[in-house]
Order: sequence, then structure tokens, then C-alpha cells
Amino acid sequence: MSKTRNLFQGMEKLCRNLIPNKYALLLVSAFGFNQLSLANPDLLIDLQGEITQGSLMVGKTQPGNSVHLDDRALKVSRHGLFTFGFSRDDEHNYQLKITSGNEELVKSLQPSKREYNIQRVNGIAKKIMNPDPKDIERARQDSKQIGQVRNQEADNIDFAHGFIAPSKGRVTGVYGSQRVYNGKPGNPHYGIDYAGKTGTLVQAPAAGVVTLWVPDMFYSGGTLVIDHGHGVTSTFLHLSGSLVKEGDNVLQGQNVAKIGSTGRSTGPHLDWRVNWFKVRLDPALVLKLPNMQTFK
Repeated sequence: MSKTRNLFQGMEKLCRNLIPNKYALLLVSAFGFNQLSLANPDLLIDLQGEITQGSLMVGKTQPGNSVHLDDRALKVSRHGLFTFGFSRDDEHNYQLKITSGNEELVKSLQPSKREYNIQRVNGIAKKIMNPDPKDIERARQDSKQIGQVRNQEADNIDFAHGFIAPSKGRVTGVYGSQRVYNGKPGNPHYGIDYAGKTGTLVQAPAAGVVTLWVPDMFYSGGTLVIDHGHGVTSTFLHLSGSLVKEGDNVLQGQNVAKIGSTGRSTGPHLDWRVNWFKVRLDPALVLKLPNMQTFK
């Protein structure tokens, strides 16, 4: 048994030397955790993505296998594709379990901690710190509407084919940054901001289905949501207009909207956000994901 264990450890060390440490490819490293993966090749998986806060993970296993993240069953496509994500401040040690028949592979995944840009702003007027209750209620209804479309679990697998930036503009805001107003922490920023003139075209970062278009939400103004499948969605804020409607199928790179300064915006720009259901992800990390079609 010790010789077998040493073999597994040697293969894992070789894998780590060949593959950048910031990416998880469990094709070999899984051996050292559960030797059933060697006895049953159906348990072998590819898992792409940075194991850190805000990251989207995309995996591929044999079709028909079941996949759980802790006790949560993950949707597995007929191609064996699945996905999940880590939130901004997630420090939980997850157990990813792949099951094939009576055999299973379990791998621990704990997202690494990140440092975010925190700014402190004092002297903010009380009127701004205490908005009108009517505005708060309207914003709450907007948030509920967005939450409903983000809670869907569509069958399409566009999330697994890679992402491109929706704008060529200069990045002016990043994920995770936060301001503390008069000592009170504001909500973190959960997207990437791209500078651009009003009317500048916005491209679909990945294919999908348009599930929401509202031109006048209170905070986010013109708001568009594209569903990329399995709970992964893109949301675009402060738009001046949409070139698509709800129910439309869109292709990666297709022009879908126009940059604007609607809602509570200080100037024209695009705020692009990515979610896995309620989990808010870092679009910059999503852009690093490869096209899983290249992994056989």
C-alpha cells in the first residue's frame, strides 16, 4: 500500500510542476486523494478555474456521473460539464464529490483569501446616507426581479465555452473594491467597470439567452441579464438601450446593448457582473477560463 501511495504522490508532484499552481486540474492530482480514481477512470475529472474568492469553476467528468459540492447536487450536462463558484469573502473548505456507480472521488477545495481595495470617505451628507424610503422600496423590488432570473438553472452550457470582455473600454472599477462612508461600510463592488461614451456597443461575453431587460431600474438604470446556463448569468448595468429582447438567443461577441449613464451613475460606463445563482463572481477571473471543448 505504501508503494502505491508513493506512486500517487509522485504523480501529483509531477502534475503540479507541469501545471500552473493557480489552476486546478484534478486529472492527476485526484489520484493522491482517492485511489478509486485509478481503479475507475470514469471518476477522473478536469476542473478549471482559480481556487480563490470570487472564482467560477468549470468541471468536466464522465456523462452520467453525479457531482456534489458538500451536500449540494450540481447540475451535470449530458456532456459531463458542471460549474460552481466562490463568493467574495468565501473561506469555506468544500468537499467536491464525484460519484460513478458505487465508487466516488472526494476532493477538498478551499478558496484562497484575497485583498481588496478599501477606500474611506468621510463628510458625506446625511441625506445621501439616509435615502428616501420610497427609493429603498423601489430598489428592493428591482433586486427581487433580478434575483428571480438569476435563480434559474437552464440546460445550456455556454458557460463552459470561455468568455470575452463585453467592452474594449478602459477598466475603471474592479471586483471586490469597497468604500466606507462616514465609518459605515458600503456594499462592495461586484463587477468590472469599463469606460465608454453613451451609445458605445456592448458585446455578449458568452452565448446565452436574454432573460431580463428593464430600461429604468432605480440604481442600475438600463439592466440586461443573459443566462449562460447552469445558474451562470451576466448582468449589464447603466445601459442607454438594448439591441435584444427577453427570450432572444445571443451568440458570443454579438452586439446586445449600448453603454449609458442611467440609474445612479456618475457618468457613462458599463458595469458587467457575473453570478452563479446568488454567488457574485469576479468577471476578471471568469475571463481567464478556457473553452472546455478543448479538454477531451
